[in-house]
Amino acid sequence: MSLARVQHISISLDGFATGEGLSLAAPFGHAGDRLHEWMFETCWWRQMIGQPGGTRGVDDAFLRQFAPGIGAEIMGAGKFGYPGWQDDPEWKGWWGSNPPFHTPVFVLTHRPRASIEMEGGTTFHFLDASPTEALAAARAAAAGQDVRIGGGATMVRDFLAAGLIDHMHIVLVPILLGRGVRLWDGLEGLEKDYAIEAMSSPSGVTHVTFTRAGL
Repeated sequence: MSLARVQHISISLDGFATGEGLSLAAPFGHAGDRLHEWMFETCWWRQMIGQPGGTRGVDDAFLRQFAPGIGAEIMGAGKFGYPGWQDDPEWKGWWGSNPPFHTPVFVLTHRPRASIEMEGGTTFHFLDASPTEALAAARAAAAGQDVRIGGGATMVRDFLAAGLIDHMHIVLVPILLGRGVRLWDGLEGLEKDYAIEAMSSPSGVTHVTFTRAGL
């Protein structure tokens, strides 16, 4: 069975997955890099950016689940680009000519454009679709593999509200942001639908996994 999976979405102690004031120069707004510093110290991250070293503990182990078994991704317009990218016909995402996805990626936007084929097997497709419709399209492209629900927080929240997420990995980062985009708003009682486990890391973050009951 093809699963819909959320992977290592980082949130602050007060539930924000990004800060306020997003822009081309500040992709996470006033949060800066603070939500993701735990990631930058891992071997997985350093290998991805061509640097040696890094930690090989629990943080690294979770990050290494990024690619195996994933056949497609769905992401929101806010993950693909800065506010207003729809008015820039040359914008092809944050990740350069060879994005790290290496699968079809479905970008949800109210202003679709022609698909963009990148190096390394990533092709961005732009859809104006509901979560259910987008997941059906991604599953068809994934050829039996799982679909990553890539974020941002607003899109993940919509998929959770629609009951479409099978497995989710959230990283609780010990910072307070105070403002931005919250993950959990409107999802009261969500925990009843999932088996939940938590694991602390020496880096200070807590990995929390949600697995739909019955899987």
